[in-house]
Amino acid sequence: MILVTGGLGYIGSHTIIELIKNNYEVLVVDNLSNSKREVIDKLKKITGKEIPLYISDLCDKKALRQIFQDNKIDSVIHFAGFKAVGESVEKPLMYYRNNIDSTLTLLEVMEEFNCFNMIFSSSATVYGSPKSLPIKEDFPLSTTNPYGSTKLFIEQILKDLYVSNNKFNITILRYFNPIGADESGLLGEDPRGIPNNLMPYIVKVATGELETLSIFGDDYDTCDGTGVRDYIHVTDLARGHVLSLKNQHGLRIYNLGTGHGTSVLELVNTFEKVNNVKINKKIAPRRAGDIAECFASCDKAFKELGFKAEKTIEDMCRDSYNYVKNNK
Repeated sequence: MILVTGGLGYIGSHTIIELIKNNYEVLVVDNLSNSKREVIDKLKKITGKEIPLYISDLCDKKALRQIFQDNKIDSVIHFAGFKAVGESVEKPLMYYRNNIDSTLTLLEVMEEFNCFNMIFSSSATVYGSPKSLPIKEDFPLSTTNPYGSTKLFIEQILKDLYVSNNKFNITILRYFNPIGADESGLLGEDPRGIPNNLMPYIVKVATGELETLSIFGDDYDTCDGTGVRDYIHVTDLARGHVLSLKNQHGLRIYNLGTGHGTSVLELVNTFEKVNNVKINKKIAPRRAGDIAECFASCDKAFKELGFKAEKTIEDMCRDSYNYVKNNK
């Protein structure tokens, strides 16, 4: 049995689809702070499986113990956590308390119930502003916001835990920029309020929900002056978790991306072309903390896990829009 924390969220829910395709039994814990209960019904529709769901907060140790007592949990994939960079700058204590406290509680209960396999959802934010590209797993680590710092601190906690108890198999996955949606059109990225990420913003402009897309900076030293990021289809990212689960041994760290960058303008232009829509856009000043370019070296994940992103930017744009059209 695989326990997926934050399993009703964007990446968690898509990972559940891939887990079930690979014949894993799945159990979900989610407190619905940034997700919707109806996702479990969509997962059932896509997979044809009943998925046990506990509406619970990971910081509640008593409730978590009960979940472990009632189920034979072999591995944990840990997605749960607050994730908005801007909000983390405004409310750092809330981010440190929630993201770190929930992880510590989870690890203590796992140890108590002799569950020693974990995959942790980390982020490319732990690389800060990289000195060179592509970014490799052994690059120096630093952060530019409290959200990124919580990821970095949890990585360190996991490393220290492994040193103290090498029964643990811990895989740390550093994501680059997940976008896209399940090909069924039933499941995709559905942020509450104003989106923090680029693709949901593009989609909301395409559907007329928002008037204009602001592109923050067109004077970076890149192909067209706009920021360059490594966008990966969420389904490819989900496959990376399944491959990690099949190859758990010791402490391992992997980048999950495509290995090449796409600029903001390239993404917007591709979205317009693939979906035959017009995106109203304007150039705005650079945002503090944004870097010009960020893309991964995925050689290690390919060599050790056999992981390679398969879906294209066109797929990502088509699936993102298809999801919103199906769910308006």
